[in-house]
Amino acid sequence: MDPPQHTRLRSLVSKAFTPRMVERLRPRIEGIAKQLVDELPAEADLIARFAYPLPVLVITELLGVPASDHERFRGWSEKLARSLDPLLPSDEEAQTLRARAEFREYFRELIVLRRLWPGDDLLSVLVENQELTEDEMVATCILLLVAGHETTVNLIANGVLALSRHDMWALASDHPKQVVEEVLRYDPPVQLTGRVSLVDTEISARGQMVLLLLGAANRDPAIFHSPEIFDPLSSSPRHLAFGLGIHFCLGATLARLEGEIALKELARREPRLLERAPPYKENLVLRGLARLQVRLS
Repeated sequence: MDPPQHTRLRSLVSKAFTPRMVERLRPRIEGIAKQLVDELPAEADLIARFAYPLPVLVITELLGVPASDHERFRGWSEKLARSLDPLLPSDEEAQTLRARAEFREYFRELIVLRRLWPGDDLLSVLVENQELTEDEMVATCILLLVAGHETTVNLIANGVLALSRHDMWALASDHPKQVVEEVLRYDPPVQLTGRVSLVDTEISARGQMVLLLLGAANRDPAIFHSPEIFDPLSSSPRHLAFGLGIHFCLGATLARLEGEIALKELARREPRLLERAPPYKENLVLRGLARLQVRLS
């Protein structure tokens, strides 16, 4: 969206993602992370057992979505995330449309329940706000739910991969903020985004879509010293993993906090890779591992 619609919707939702509001979630996120790490067996797929459950439990609690439903919307979320890929095969488009329709119906039913029995959650706040249409509420909920966990799963997994390959788990324990910022620069969960050109330029005509390669910008040698090296203590935090400008990631503060807590908590068990080259999901936009088999101390 562009202003003024974008400005109106973002201002309504952004109140739940201010640094002050997000910091209130710290004890709950720490509790979830500790429990998940304590329950990890000696060998495990960290995607299935940790990187996925943690942000899903956080965003569902924030939104007011029953945690028992997370398996229902996991498939929908994966299909919607896959649909971001500009090279999506045509035979998958029907699956995406069906997932989107089922997701919408799910939230419409949940909105009816929140109107009858409001709770202490973001969905109840959105329902009580008279400025939002039902379609806007549904679209906002889907956006927050998908974006609120899909990218954070990748952030955590990419962090585990980098720390394990470089044997830097001590840094995750002592300097979690710097580690997360370097993971975001070195191996960002979102590799590219799109913008519409407002004027004619060398690479596009006015009105054309332009793909911006965030992952490449984060390796720009004009900005970063030795950009191909993973170095949390010396790298500049001036990355573009969350975008820039009025569309800067709404949940950046929450994603950073979840990443810091997750990697610091995992440092207690020092995961070691069981696969030299773990497989990635097929998605040009979102860079995420399909699985991450590790051995834990």
